[in-house]
Amino acid sequence: MNFSGQDLDLSSPRVMGILNVTPDSFSDGGRFNTLDSALFQAESMVKAGASFIDVGGESTRPGAIPVSLAEELERVCPIVELIKQNLDVVISVDTSSPKVMTESVGLGAGLINDVRALQREGAVDAAIKLGVPVCLMHMQGIPETMQDNPEYHSVVGVVEDYLAGCADQLIASGFDREKIIVDPGFGFGKTLSHNLQLLNAIDRLVLKGYPVLVGVSRKSMIGAILDKPVDERMIGSVAAATVAAYKGASILRVHDVKETVEAMAVVQALLKE
Repeated sequence: MNFSGQDLDLSSPRVMGILNVTPDSFSDGGRFNTLDSALFQAESMVKAGASFIDVGGESTRPGAIPVSLAEELERVCPIVELIKQNLDVVISVDTSSPKVMTESVGLGAGLINDVRALQREGAVDAAIKLGVPVCLMHMQGIPETMQDNPEYHSVVGVVEDYLAGCADQLIASGFDREKIIVDPGFGFGKTLSHNLQLLNAIDRLVLKGYPVLVGVSRKSMIGAILDKPVDERMIGSVAAATVAAYKGASILRVHDVKETVEAMAVVQALLKE
């Protein structure tokens, strides 16, 4: 797949490093919201083997409060520009705002990673105009309330149908099918049981024909399984990423890049046999 001039083979699992330039993200909020600290972290992740750096200026953790467009632009655009100038890596922008998409791609971003699956007004038109790959994610509800007793008659079926429908809508609007990635949205309006059912069904999503992105790193599902706080969930996160990759996931969105890259090498060796 081509990401603004950078080709990546997604037939082997790739690692996406998370760079939250926010004060309130659940795991690393406030740690990388200066240009120097953000660039240093991006450099560290690239050296550790990240193929993507995912820059996010709006926290979408459960209970998160939306930020203004001006604030999101101010957080995201300078670091996208700085990474583009200094590092050889695909820049992904974690945003639902058409304006942030447009400005970021203009500065060198190669992937739009939208937790709202281009459902905001103007997002589909922006994606078509920009022409870079997009990742469509499933979320039940909105971040402020999405974990208030989420229910499904069949979480795997609902997520499959939703992502297929969003992809079909995008293709019908003129977007290139070969530039679509899907994400089941672990933790976005799902209980632990829902998340585990989805993790066990990654191969079903892969069969839909789109590369699958999985983001479980340090999330509450790992904490619930291990009974560990956020800063002690690395091993559980890598284990879940390994399962996802073995089941066919193409991109693993993680905080712990070095450890996940090493785990992906083992998965890739096994899949080659």
